[in-house]
Amino acid sequence: MIPINKPWLDDDAKQEVLNVLDENALTSPAKNGGKRVQAFENLLKSYLKVKHVIAVNSGTSAIHAALLSLGIKPGDEVLLPSFTFVATANSVVATGAKPVFVDINKNDYTIDVSDVVKKINKNTKAILPVHLYGHPSDMDEINSIAKDNSLKVVEDSCQSLGSLYDQKQTGIMGNLGCFSFYASKVLTTGEGGAIVTSDDDLYEKLLMIRNHGMVNGYDTEIFGLNLRLPEVSAAIGIAQMRKLDKMLEMRKTNAKLLFDGLKKFEQKCLLTLPYEPENKKFNWYLFTIGFKENSQRDLIKNALIKEEIGATVYYDPPIHKTPYYSHSNDLNSDTFLSNTVWAWNHVLSLPVHPLITEADINKILKTFENNLQ
Repeated sequence: MIPINKPWLDDDAKQEVLNVLDENALTSPAKNGGKRVQAFENLLKSYLKVKHVIAVNSGTSAIHAALLSLGIKPGDEVLLPSFTFVATANSVVATGAKPVFVDINKNDYTIDVSDVVKKINKNTKAILPVHLYGHPSDMDEINSIAKDNSLKVVEDSCQSLGSLYDQKQTGIMGNLGCFSFYASKVLTTGEGGAIVTSDDDLYEKLLMIRNHGMVNGYDTEIFGLNLRLPEVSAAIGIAQMRKLDKMLEMRKTNAKLLFDGLKKFEQKCLLTLPYEPENKKFNWYLFTIGFKENSQRDLIKNALIKEEIGATVYYDPPIHKTPYYSHSNDLNSDTFLSNTVWAWNHVLSLPVHPLITEADINKILKTFENNLQ
């Protein structure tokens, strides 16, 4: 089986975990976290070139805490794409605010800034762009819109660690950026996440939010939850950080092999391949292609699955078509989100993770050859 994603855990990671177990220090309720949480945060700070990193127990917690730190509350609205994992919208709902779904660009599946402008109203308080598949959103335009309308920007960078926009890491261009270290991501801690910011006040507030609103002991000052990252998870993250550049380079190599092999089908079968614009660099979390015809997409998907290749449709369905959101949001009409619906019916993601071999990629390409005549 060739899975869509697979964590690369080596002896270094295992030893880091054993060290934690030997010390019997599995977690810490301290304001700044345990020593490995702090070490992991420092590695991320250096890599991202950002002032503050707050490690938490999931990407969902990261987005939720980020919104809480900005004072997002009931009656507020947050603009975000429907074409993403449901956690992005759930995090908004968890604050009591309303997620307002925005359409995407057809070329890279990121949030459509022209639709963002259309959906701003007096209740809008923040924009939550998603760097989907590791494709950076148009951050200059998003930040300009936010500034003109006195809005906050929280980057959902859960899939984009290592992606660049104008030579800057994703996650550091808005008021806050949020990362996920789930097992499928380019860097994993098993479960885990992080919030990044250069704002000192937000940093201090987030330290409290991840730890029940406490500063010293039981002195809860603001609303918070247990969002702490365990020391064992941080230990895995430390080992992963040592080889992050290598893992990203391997993803890039695998993506190029796939790109080169699929290029001949681009015109013949009207495939849309992922192209990096000059001002963007992908981390190749996923290699996502679009088909002009839904029937061709399903033919290839089924053929790949038959060959035990983990081709996957992300996201099926998009958030606004899930049972919970389809009846709870008044912007669920397909006419509002035409590109989102198109992508739902036409995209397919292929594996490019570091444990993929050239033989695996050749097997993927051969499946295309055998089914696209």
